[in-house]
Amino acid sequence: PFSSVSCVGFALKEIMSSGGAEDDIPQAERKTVTDFCYLLDKSKQLFNGLRDLPQYGQKQWQSYFGRTFDVYTKLWKFQQQHRQVLDNRYGLKRWQIGEIASKIGQLYYHYYLRTSETSYLNEAFSFYSAIRQRSYYSQVNKEDRPELVVKKLRYYARFIVVCLLLNKMDVVKDLVKELSDEIEDYTHRFNTEDQVEWNLVLQEVAAFIEADPVMVLNDDNTIVITSNRLSETGAPLLEQGMIVGQLALADALIIGNCNNQVKFSELTIDMFRMLQALEREPMNLASQMNKPGMQESTEKPARRENPHKYLLYKPTFSQLYTFLAASFKELPANSVLLIYLSATGVFPSGRSDSEGPYDFGGVLTNSNRDVINGDAIHKRNQSYKEMHCLHPGDLYPFTRKPLFIIVDSSNSVAYKNFTNLFGQPLVCLLSPTAYPKALQDQSQRGSLFTLFLNNPLMAFLFVSGLSSMRRGLWEKCQDYLRKINRDIAQLLTHSRSIDQSFLQFFGDEFLRLLLTRFIFCSATMRMHKIFRETRNYPESYPQLPRDETVENPHLQKHILELASILDVRNVFLENTLDDY
Repeated sequence: PFSSVSCVGFALKEIMSSGGAEDDIPQAERKTVTDFCYLLDKSKQLFNGLRDLPQYGQKQWQSYFGRTFDVYTKLWKFQQQHRQVLDNRYGLKRWQIGEIASKIGQLYYHYYLRTSETSYLNEAFSFYSAIRQRSYYSQVNKEDRPELVVKKLRYYARFIVVCLLLNKMDVVKDLVKELSDEIEDYTHRFNTEDQVEWNLVLQEVAAFIEADPVMVLNDDNTIVITSNRLSETGAPLLEQGMIVGQLALADALIIGNCNNQVKFSELTIDMFRMLQALEREPMNLASQMNKPGMQESTEKPARRENPHKYLLYKPTFSQLYTFLAASFKELPANSVLLIYLSATGVFPSGRSDSEGPYDFGGVLTNSNRDVINGDAIHKRNQSYKEMHCLHPGDLYPFTRKPLFIIVDSSNSVAYKNFTNLFGQPLVCLLSPTAYPKALQDQSQRGSLFTLFLNNPLMAFLFVSGLSSMRRGLWEKCQDYLRKINRDIAQLLTHSRSIDQSFLQFFGDEFLRLLLTRFIFCSATMRMHKIFRETRNYPESYPQLPRDETVENPHLQKHILELASILDVRNVFLENTLDDY
């Protein structure tokens, strides 16, 4: 039941009230208005229906998205072909065209979220850019309708998210300036209550842009935008004859709940960094403004280049378990599920008689005010266990299939007490639980451990006390780091005593890169002069053979060499082996 009849009636009434008679309208033009109204209503109905689709699971949504894209393709072409009639007879305004383009941009963005295929981000970007270039929303401010201005502001916020994900920081800065002007104009003209919320959006973006602790500079002092997605030269290649598993990373849950960490939209800086570490560089799809349809959406989806991801910001325990169960259920054969937890630690409440998988605490997944009273998270003498704590034991059922876990938390060590009950490949990479006091506290701008997994060179520069660097030197160091990664890969695969789980995961490019970066991070921290306590070092389950990996003299030599290139050798211990 569409409302196209009322839409047409309204359009024709407008014409009559402006001096024309309804009978004067040629039948063909009347049909054009009717068809446009039908497509417009149908597209709105389908778009609103996307909200009702379950967020988890791979299958149900694909045909629905296909239908929605088809209708928007028709609608977009239709308004292009009949623009003059729609201008004259329907009174089509430029902001209404902008609204259609904005919806198509949103569709592409949501398609990216569903598939993790970065090319769809480029498609969203091209539609959002067209709105700006063609000034579709420019007339909105002349109309006395605050709700239209809010549509414009929301468009800016969505465009900024897409630009952040594509690392188009120059565009982000321009958009932030434009959005700031729009918010000022909006609050000046309409005495609105949401002024504070919109100003908060601006503050969040500003903090997000400035989160990186090190700037890479061109010769003219402009900032170089570096991408941390997997490139062709990214992961160390496997040597011939290297015996590694054939598993592939298929699904990842990225969970963020760190108090006071920089965030924008529902994405903390740690989640943002980890999702980029699990994606390849985007390719451009043949992008044309009049072809937003997903040709392959109704067919069987092609093999995904990127692992599929769920981004969960402060999920409740039940939400998290639902998504975990859906991922687990749909995991293809010979595939890996990755769980990344960036969250505040929940510590055990008092001594327990037993030492089971629920007695070491875990991490907090949701911190709604009504769930936790003030800082009860850190009180160790509570008689009850925190409901929204994810304990190691909660993940046991999912170890029936290959599982790769990364925990970045002040209580990451709770996950050392894991037991591999089903004999499937299982690895947990665990962050330090505390950082040296002497290291400037950057926790608000993201965790150092996650930074090492996302951009190891930037993390290395930060712990070495450097805050900016020339592009030439940066590229020289990146080359050297690639060499270090190749050597770490050899150390792992040649090790006689390493747990087989590590080698099972080593055949997948993404997991190989995460493992080599983890070892680089551990070795760097163990050699650093101010990282002197055990809790300053990352750990893993199963444990790595230290002398063959994180404390290998060959690797230590490489780290000192990298420090020499950067002229920061004095930050590191020279004869680390004597200190243990």
